[in-house]
Amino acid sequence: MIGDFATWRNMPITFDQTDTGSAAVQVANYLRVSPNTSSGPLAPSIELGLYAEKTGRTTSAYGPRWSELTTSGGRTQAIKAGVNPTKPDKRNHTYMTVRQDSGNQWDVLYDFNKVGSTTKQLKVTSGNTNRVDIGLEVTGPKYVDVPSIANRMQFMTGNKVWQQTATANVAKSITLPACSTSHKPPTCFTTKLTDNSKFTQWTASKPRRQAAAMNSPTTLTAPAVSPAATRAQSLPATFNGVDQRALHSCMENNPDSCLATVPGLSECVVTVRMCNAAALSSRESSTGTGPDAGVSAAVVRERAAAAFNVPADSLSVRPTASPAGALKARFRAAADSDDGSWTVTSAGPTSGLQHTDRRFDGFTARYSTHTGALLEACWGDLCDVS
Repeated sequence: MIGDFATWRNMPITFDQTDTGSAAVQVANYLRVSPNTSSGPLAPSIELGLYAEKTGRTTSAYGPRWSELTTSGGRTQAIKAGVNPTKPDKRNHTYMTVRQDSGNQWDVLYDFNKVGSTTKQLKVTSGNTNRVDIGLEVTGPKYVDVPSIANRMQFMTGNKVWQQTATANVAKSITLPACSTSHKPPTCFTTKLTDNSKFTQWTASKPRRQAAAMNSPTTLTAPAVSPAATRAQSLPATFNGVDQRALHSCMENNPDSCLATVPGLSECVVTVRMCNAAALSSRESSTGTGPDAGVSAAVVRERAAAAFNVPADSLSVRPTASPAGALKARFRAAADSDDGSWTVTSAGPTSGLQHTDRRFDGFTARYSTHTGALLEACWGDLCDVS
């Protein structure tokens, strides 16, 4: 395996308008790739996906990001590219990892354009085991409603052929009971695996409480007008060898087939890796709901303490006046925006954003002052990446 691909839509996600204190309430729909698991299931991995988080009583943040997770630390980066990446407008988006031609590292692509590269992945050798996870993860399920998200996935073989995973190699892991008359929302999932001999689609949702019990929910909703049609008319006919009109149509209707049907695309993603002219950059700021008054240092402190599993009084929170020393230029490039930000630092032990018992020395994170969205972070040794 030298590449992985997944696609799903930016579906609206609803949070209760209630005070949850410092408890984390968030949703992640992600593709996680562990290129070499020969040393164990917690080997270094790459995670990219769509993340929504409740940032206050009536506020929330929404958008894509990618992360590199290793045994010595990790880093995460908001994705600032694509067409409306932070809008819950039900638009299709694609997520990819492709191994570099030389060395052991991988490039990360969003909507068929490169947005970053790893630095600490293990060497992949012939015959080593690997693992790919795709699905929905919810923290604080009683406060959130997640509609059905249909996930499709493919992988690229060593001879650069994209194919679906055989059903015999697919395993399901569902940590909440299936929704039924005996297991009612909010602590249940609704799931469906569509397959025959090959994995086709994994659909998952997490309903909230009964409608009569809802308390003025906050819903991340779609914009009134989409600029997609206008962008399509202004696209070049060909960009880096890729038929842009065919790609635009495929992204709108059936992105799972783009690698096989769009002229030039399968070659571009393994060579130039900048293939989608309409999605080269995004000028929008991270999307959130709620007033524009901004997010206070106190709120960011509590959220960072919960996210990184450290005492709140051990954190330093300051306005970001210039690039933080721990967040190097290569790591920061895709997250630059016009938004102001808070920088949070700690030298104490932290689990980072990895859901394991392993602890790392310190972290640095940036949060948007406008939405409270996490813009970027590093922990452990990956804060030293240059």
